[in-house]
Order: sequence, then C-alpha cells, then structure tokens
Amino acid sequence: MSLEKHYFFDNPRNIQRLLKVFYVACGLLVALDFVVHRHTEHYLERLWGFYPLYGFVGCVVLVIVAKWMRGFLMRGEDYYDRVELADRDEASGGGQGSV
Repeated sequence: MSLEKHYFFDNPRNIQRLLKVFYVACGLLVALDFVVHRHTEHYLERLWGFYPLYGFVGCVVLVIVAKWMRGFLMRGEDYYDRVELADRDEASGGGQGSV
C-alpha cells in the first residue's frame, strides 16, 4: 500500500474529463450568443465575438505594458543582499580593517 497522496489532477483521465466540460461550456456559451438578446450601448458590442476579442486584446496590451514597466521597476538580483552588506559594514565600524 502506497502512502503517497494522490490528487485530482494526478490522473490524466480527470484532466480529459475537465477539458471536455470546458469545451461543452464554451460551446453552450457560443450557442447562447445567437439566442440571447443583448442590450448594447455601443455599436461595436453588436459584432459577433466582440467580447472575446476585446478580452484577448486587453490581455495582450497588459502583457506588453508589464514588459515595458519591467525595464524601470525591476531591481538587480543582489538588490537586497547589497542593502544587508551595507548595513553590516556600517554596524562594524565602516569596514575599515576591523580584524
């Protein structure tokens, strides 16, 4: 008897079942798009597939802006190490030949 704990997503059959549920849900939502009347505020909202396209473009813009912001917000790998070393040097008398 194995004492290793098995989780739901460890079984490939469960993943296949979950994917089938997602595909059926997506199909139902696409079918409902033809049946349900939407009260739109803007003429672009009447286009078929507007909201998925809007969401995709929004995600792409978000990733591009995040990559741009990374350039000036990101710190070096040793950012916190340098602060700790500077604090340690100050506490030990400035690091001037303390043996």
